[in-house]
Amino acid sequence: MTPVEPGRSAPGLRRAMRRPGIELVPPVPASDDALSRPPSPLEIWIDRAFRHGSRMVAWATVALVFYIVWDIAVVAAPSVREHGLALVTHSTWDANRGEFGILPAIVGTLYTSVLGLTIGTLFGVSVAIFLSEGFLAGGVDTVLKALRLAEHPLWMRLPTGIENLLRMTVELLAAVPSVVYGLWGIFVVIPMVRPVADWLHGHLGWIALFGTTLSGPGILPASLVLAIMVLPTISAISRDALSDVPPKLREASFGLGATRWETILGVIVPTASTGIFGAVILGFGRALGETMALAMLAGNANLISWSMFSPANTLAALLANHFPEAGKLEVGALMYAALVLLGITLLVNVIGTAIVQRADASLKGLR
Repeated sequence: MTPVEPGRSAPGLRRAMRRPGIELVPPVPASDDALSRPPSPLEIWIDRAFRHGSRMVAWATVALVFYIVWDIAVVAAPSVREHGLALVTHSTWDANRGEFGILPAIVGTLYTSVLGLTIGTLFGVSVAIFLSEGFLAGGVDTVLKALRLAEHPLWMRLPTGIENLLRMTVELLAAVPSVVYGLWGIFVVIPMVRPVADWLHGHLGWIALFGTTLSGPGILPASLVLAIMVLPTISAISRDALSDVPPKLREASFGLGATRWETILGVIVPTASTGIFGAVILGFGRALGETMALAMLAGNANLISWSMFSPANTLAALLANHFPEAGKLEVGALMYAALVLLGITLLVNVIGTAIVQRADASLKGLR
């Protein structure tokens, strides 16, 4: 017999009673535990304690940032009063003569960060598309079908396993220490790119980007290593952003006759652009503050050059190289440089956050 739900209305119950073969099931009384009740005093206390504790941690984080800035500013104050903006606009750093200028370091920081971020973004977004769209798993599955192994219980897990292995390998790049990247750049990257750099300088030396030879450490090797270092951040966040695109947009694009790549480049990537841009901003912040790898690969030269093969210097490398033997006067100038680096990083994050919020507001109707 077919039971009748307890939630039926009275007319529905009367009609069901007149039908043959219908058995009425009486409603089960709810237990006391299922009834709603006000929170107990202990639960109220735990909730308030958690709320106040979270607020205290948040304000403590803000206070810590202000304390760090204040502590650096106090040490840098004498140098700021003595040099003013001249330290930012001059190019000579000579502690023996009391001349300090960080303009080459500022230019080198922005040059290496932008170049490394550009390369890292191209590869990071490509890896994100490759993983989120299942190209690797699809290719492995095609090979297994050709070998008639796709239905085998052991081999049918291989496509997903290989895709997860690639994803974890890319993410594990973030765990490699900076000094290891620096050594790898010295012994692998520089010898690998030197022949290409010499050819470009010999044939296209009239272009400013190739105006010098690559004698050793330089902007290009530093930027290539920096691109690998920001790759895990950009690829992981971009992949999550691409995976969160609503399936209805993809289906609508296919329904309008778009191909797979037209859908990816014309629908999915623009919709996920907010998350991708956020990943780029995080990668930029990572690139601006990188120290050891760039100290080993940039060249530590106070030069301003457009050539990608020229040695350069960065603010983080300047701080790392000069602090161990710095006197009181030089420490103040280095703290001034630290304030400039902190200001650049904060400015990049503020501008990036504003752009992300504006882009997110314009795409809100699509989600």
